Amino acid sequence: MRLTRPVEVREGEGANEKWARLDPYHGYKLSFEIDFNHPAVDSTGQKVEFDLSTDSYSRDIARARTFGFTKDVEMMRSNGLALGGGLDNAIVMDDYKVLNADGLRYDDEFVKHKILDAIGDLYIVGKPLLAAYSARRSGHALNNKLLRELQAHPEAWEVVTFEDVRQAPQGFAQPARAW
Repeated sequence: MRLTRPVEVREGEGANEKWARLDPYHGYKLSFEIDFNHPAVDSTGQKVEFDLSTDSYSRDIARARTFGFTKDVEMMRSNGLALGGGLDNAIVMDDYKVLNADGLRYDDEFVKHKILDAIGDLYIVGKPLLAAYSARRSGHALNNKLLRELQAHPEAWEVVTFEDVRQAPQGFAQPARAW
């Protein structure tokens, strides 16, 4: 699915504004910026760009864990959420620091996990995307809204096939890399 024009959704205003956007691009890349007011997050990179045709997903993105706060865990569990979550598969923070003994897997693991989330969210479209995704403070709901906006505007995309593998973007022309 190749984009023929930009598609964008926005919510909020000023410092509370969040947005997600897809632009035409001959490949698949993602750019994400987070803005969390927490000492552990502030001390790390809060913006990352990842191009699936040139970067390694398994090395650079796949190991990024979800993250949350101890103050939210009890409420989540009482609602049947995060029942399998713990320090071995999530980053847990108190008001000041990361509680995981082994720390972060990447210096910018928080924002890399948001890239991982976006890859999963965009996969719902059902076809490989030839697009550049960019977002600021987005999450699952806003990404879903972006895909609904994309589907509501069929003139913004076209389905393409590459008869000649040399015309396909690098990441689309090669078999998936093994772990």
